[in-house]
Amino acid sequence: MDRINKTSMSKNTQQDCQMEMDNTSMRVPLAILYALFFLFGLAGNLLALWVFLRVHPKKNSVRIFLINLALADLLLVICLPFRVVYHSNHNRWVLSPLLCRIVGNIFYMNMYISIVLLGFISVDRYLKFQRASCRRVFLQSRWSALLCCVIWTVSLAAVTPLIVQTPENGELQKCFQYKKLQNSKWKAYFNFAVVGIFWVVYGALVISYGRIGMKLLTASRNKPDFPNAAKYNKTAWKSFFVLFLFTICFVPYHSVRIFYIMSQMEKDGISCDRKKVLDKTNEVVLLLFALNSCLDPVMYFLLCSSIRKVMLKIICNCFSKQITRGLINSSETPQDQPKVSVVELNTVT
Repeated sequence: MDRINKTSMSKNTQQDCQMEMDNTSMRVPLAILYALFFLFGLAGNLLALWVFLRVHPKKNSVRIFLINLALADLLLVICLPFRVVYHSNHNRWVLSPLLCRIVGNIFYMNMYISIVLLGFISVDRYLKFQRASCRRVFLQSRWSALLCCVIWTVSLAAVTPLIVQTPENGELQKCFQYKKLQNSKWKAYFNFAVVGIFWVVYGALVISYGRIGMKLLTASRNKPDFPNAAKYNKTAWKSFFVLFLFTICFVPYHSVRIFYIMSQMEKDGISCDRKKVLDKTNEVVLLLFALNSCLDPVMYFLLCSSIRKVMLKIICNCFSKQITRGLINSSETPQDQPKVSVVELNTVT
């Protein structure tokens, strides 16, 4: 009887704590921000894919990585409306539990595909900068395409068990909530492994873009009269900017994620106050995590000079057409306007 009473009291305590977490004031800001991320991310990545596939179909390793990166970001932003509906509905999930697992796992799968692809892009740019001979063999377009296929295949194989397996003691009306992993420690170890992959990729980015930026800055400062000094300086700051975006979007989440997973594995559980702090902190850094899907198109513009030229040409053509139309309309006089005969007026009426 004592065990039953303790179990029922524990369940009531968990329910009360969950109700306090559900009544948070973060629901409305989360819904608004995820909606904005969806709109900007969808428009930016669709435009990027259109430029990559239709306007500028030149094949090289970076372009193949960027196409897959835009595709991963596009699949990620498609998951965001489900989060908007969930937070708008007082953190209540009204759809199928299977769809909840699909949306949640596809969201993270595509985000980590983006992270890995960004790592390969940084290595590709570093090898190109160093003019390394291995780049000609390993990072040709066919090898980069094969590498992308491997990344997608491994990611789908890793996420499928998480989707198929029914969670223990899962709440039907909950989806993106704090979960204990006491009885599923393999999930916690899997999450730790994914976090480890991130830090490896982050180290590769810091080394690659850091060395590229420092060498270019040093070259531009040592030889300020050199014709390409200004170009070197600009390229260096672009490299630092890409590294800055990656740090802002991903480092806070993966720093918090370590403590978040550790709390999920604790046998005795954690206090409600600590759970609320972890949950709110996780939601804030997850916003930065998702923001990357909107910022990647900015990176495309910075990384690829050919893509930048195409985008600028499209923008200039659009503005020139608008200006031309305005000049034509303003230059027309009343005598230049087309005359309508009485017969035509009668026909219209």
